[in-house]
Amino acid sequence: MKNQRRVFLQKSGIVAAVSAFSPHVLLSATRPKKEKLGVALVGLGYYSTDLLAPALQLTKNCELKGIVTGSPEKIPVWKEKYGIADKNIYNYQNFDTIANNADIDVIYVVLPPSMHAEYTVRGANAGKHIWCEKPMAPSVADCEAMIKACNDNKVKLAIGYRCQHDPNIQAYMKVGKEKPFGKVKMITSAAGYFDGRTDHWKQKKNLGGGAMGDMGVYALQGARLATGEEPISVLAQASTTRPEVYHEVEETMMFQLEFPSGARASCQTSFGIRMNHLQVNYEKGWLKMEPHSSYRGNKGSMSNGTEINFSIESQQAKQMDEDAAALMNKTDLLVPGEEGLRDIRVVEAIYKSANANCIVKI
Repeated sequence: MKNQRRVFLQKSGIVAAVSAFSPHVLLSATRPKKEKLGVALVGLGYYSTDLLAPALQLTKNCELKGIVTGSPEKIPVWKEKYGIADKNIYNYQNFDTIANNADIDVIYVVLPPSMHAEYTVRGANAGKHIWCEKPMAPSVADCEAMIKACNDNKVKLAIGYRCQHDPNIQAYMKVGKEKPFGKVKMITSAAGYFDGRTDHWKQKKNLGGGAMGDMGVYALQGARLATGEEPISVLAQASTTRPEVYHEVEETMMFQLEFPSGARASCQTSFGIRMNHLQVNYEKGWLKMEPHSSYRGNKGSMSNGTEINFSIESQQAKQMDEDAAALMNKTDLLVPGEEGLRDIRVVEAIYKSANANCIVKI
């Protein structure tokens, strides 16, 4: 029955597969407590290779134990560099057999967004905790299926929002909660870079490309985290200056958000413009961050003279260490799947607004 179910999951739609069967709770409930959790990286592109794998060498609560890749030529390199055992190396066809591997506690999905739901659901059905890179998924339906699969299998789901683990970002979130300058009035939030690639998943609609889902969530989170509220309406406009490259997805997205308190936000994101800043204007002061969402060096200042400039060696290491500690101690994850879902609800509304050229209620 187990093998039949795995075949069905591979051949069927994700949402249909989740709803068609009662989830299969494997070893998650009886997993013995470890000093370190074993992590398997699913997808060995730039982010895994240059950032996550090195960061795992800095962690105290977790360690790199496995890889999942569709590129056999990468395997010898990873084996030699990180000492990964043959039994902990998988491809996308035998991925489901990871259920039988006690070395692996967490599956970190680092694939194009269109594949996030499939490998989160399959990983959850294998009884493993899931860390999933942002954006969580291209649609609200996918996000809901991912959350359901993890809940049904009694495993946890965390989204890889490294910035929320950064004390510099936490500093302005605290200002939003404690309101030393009164209510938020206006926010400007921007995140973008110039991407010179012409044949990457970020330029392909069917893989979940487009500036909004990638860099756009940083601009969106700047506004959401600064207010501590969820937006209630959006007006958006998509554009491109390189239609020969960005003919399937947007190169740039500008969007205006309205919040329940009356706060407004003007946000921009792009694969054609370098920008990385946040400004929050309150009733009685202001806060500025620049850069706002970089891998390192995020810093800022406030109108009362307070500087925001905490040193952090690796956002990714801190993120994974804190998520691993939460799993081991059975405490709440800092950025659970529900947080990723909140963003994608707004992202869907932004695309709807841009397509219809009108304000969309959220």
